[in-house]
Amino acid sequence: MSGFVFKQFSIGQTHTAMKVSTDGILLGAWAHVSDAARIVDIGTGTGLLALMAKQRAPKAVVNAIEIEVNACIDARANFANSPWPDIMLYQGAVQSFKAATPFDAIITNPPYFNASLKGDNAARNTARHTDGLSFSELIKACSALSHAHTLLNVILPCPEAEQFIAIAKQEGWYLNHLCLVKTTEKKAPSRSLMLFSQVAAPLTTTHLTIHANSGAYSAEYSALCKDFYLKM
Repeated sequence: MSGFVFKQFSIGQTHTAMKVSTDGILLGAWAHVSDAARIVDIGTGTGLLALMAKQRAPKAVVNAIEIEVNACIDARANFANSPWPDIMLYQGAVQSFKAATPFDAIITNPPYFNASLKGDNAARNTARHTDGLSFSELIKACSALSHAHTLLNVILPCPEAEQFIAIAKQEGWYLNHLCLVKTTEKKAPSRSLMLFSQVAAPLTTTHLTIHANSGAYSAEYSALCKDFYLKM
């Protein structure tokens, strides 16, 4: 797929190794960003999450960070061709990114393969594997870019989410809201949408099913994503 057209913007993805995914769309629609004045997307790839955040919070200052050169080519073009060319792209590792003012909301769809076999595509490996950005390094970077009330929004497969939650807690980040995502009602949850803060609070757990029994998108998934998909 060379591109993906949404209601208010389009995603070109001819250079990046990691294309638009349901994970990204889920996080972009679910993330708690609406009240944020400053938002950062760590590992922006094509720029999808940064664009979704800007659509939801048009007055916010949005920064996007991406280490992979070819992904930056796509993200830069996608920002320039969108209604929000003011989204700022930093090309480099998040560990080296500095911000004079902390962010109110952080969104990230991070690499999560720790020990699985790698393919021949080096850029795809960078995007999918934790070698260059471990969970611990990512959380430390989030701490450096945050203030006491920053909200951290993350999506991961459920097993990796458990690891992330434990590491986050060691660094002073508490899981406040967990949304367990199933592809269909009969399947076990495969993805965890997570909202963290540095404020300990009772955990809220919700559930979301993407596809109804008919195979069409479920009513709840459609309600979540209707502002983005063309045909919803």
